[in-house]
Amino acid sequence: MPKSGGIDWEAARARLATLAAATQEQETLSPGEAQAILDARARALAHAPSPDLEREAPREVVRFRTAGQAYALESRFVLEVVRAPEVVPLPGAPPALRGLTLLHGEVLPVVELAPLFGRAPADASGPLLVVGAGRPELGLRTEEVQEVALLRGRELLPPPTTVDPALVSAAEPDGTLLLEGEALLGDSRLVFDLSDEGTV
Repeated sequence: MPKSGGIDWEAARARLATLAAATQEQETLSPGEAQAILDARARALAHAPSPDLEREAPREVVRFRTAGQAYALESRFVLEVVRAPEVVPLPGAPPALRGLTLLHGEVLPVVELAPLFGRAPADASGPLLVVGAGRPELGLRTEEVQEVALLRGRELLPPPTTVDPALVSAAEPDGTLLLEGEALLGDSRLVFDLSDEGTV
């Protein structure tokens, strides 16, 4: 038994004997066998990550709430948050279109997610999430913008069967729905022709 802080010589000798045996075994391999082992190791190291591992990569999302439902949208689709938007309602507009607002001199449709999920629009209004793929395309009406967070695949559940799987890719354990940004921006219910609209 070694003294406190000393070297355990018996364990060290055992490890050296194991290394010596492994080295001797390696020396008995033919050059072709050794090359085959090295090639196999190289292929293993260069192997691309599996889709399962890729899905585990954290995603940065913006969490928000509207009409009593919590949602999360990848932050790459959120261009800015307008805290006190001025929205002009449009009489006779479809349920999802709440009105128009002026953003940096451009007319932007303000939409409500609730009708897309069979919910009634909320009366209360809060910050506007300006979303788009590189440019402002829609203003999402919210009651509150909660936080920016990281989501990991292992923390997510399959989406409820009651929602459109094209719009919702997953759900969090607390019921937050993870929106598919590209599907949301391409949804025909949220595409409006504003060519006749001048200023707001």
